[in-house]
Amino acid sequence: MAEQETSRERALILALCTHAIWGSMPVYLMLVDRVPPLEYVAWRTFFTLPICLFFVIRSRMLGDLAQVLVNWRTMRTLAFSSALIAVNWFLYVWAIQQHQVYAASLGYYILPLVMMLLGVAFLKERLTKPQAGAVALAVIGVAALSAGALTTLWLSVTVATTFGIYGLLRKTVEAGPLLGLTCESIILLPFVIAFLGWTELVGDGVVLGREALETTAIVFGGAMTAVPLLLFATAARALPYSTIGFLQFISPTIVFLLGLLVFRQEMKPAQLVCFVLIWTAIALFSWDMFRNARRERQAKLARGVTP
Repeated sequence: MAEQETSRERALILALCTHAIWGSMPVYLMLVDRVPPLEYVAWRTFFTLPICLFFVIRSRMLGDLAQVLVNWRTMRTLAFSSALIAVNWFLYVWAIQQHQVYAASLGYYILPLVMMLLGVAFLKERLTKPQAGAVALAVIGVAALSAGALTTLWLSVTVATTFGIYGLLRKTVEAGPLLGLTCESIILLPFVIAFLGWTELVGDGVVLGREALETTAIVFGGAMTAVPLLLFATAARALPYSTIGFLQFISPTIVFLLGLLVFRQEMKPAQLVCFVLIWTAIALFSWDMFRNARRERQAKLARGVTP
């Protein structure tokens, strides 16, 4: 059932692409800002499944999918991860629609710290001294940012915790990125259908088909969900979880820059301090990571091993 292994260099590129997509998400969500957040999450899940099944069939992995679906232990883990990602999606969409962009972004600034803590605690990963110093700088930056957002800190912490645990489960579950996301979508599908049916019967009806641009954006939500999650899960299985966690600082920084340059929101002193400290930390962490990778390649060459 194993999907193709990914090199660390390719995994790093995939992780960077993931955060480029996630960082641009607020611009996309402007197209669905009148869709109730819970209904949007339902449609998002509904349109993710066909994309996943398309790639499963194209990759000739239907047999592998069947094996995962009958594996109780794996499905139990994926049921938990699917609940976590659904909660995470809802909170993020709700925050953007309530104009709590910075609160949502702060959650994804806290997320790397949660992920690195989980990596050290559960995966026995260890940080080098430069990496530990980078983490310390990032902690100071996040603390400076959170000090000005205490009333919405619960939202930020919940967003960070749900996705942090989700990533840990997806890294360790006995199902590859594509199969795992497909199973998660299958698990959520009955709840999605029940909710959309209930909305149509007792509410004002579903919003799909109300406007052409809005409908197109809702349908496109499947791709906006499946593609970055597949990239993330692939990268998470190939890179140390602490490294995946640290790269997570990229997407909220893009969101903050969009807020500053596109949405013309005010840059507060705490945000400026946070940016400076976190990007200094990213530079330090990245330098140490690439230095270690170069040393590993040189050591392999010295032993006559092709890297």
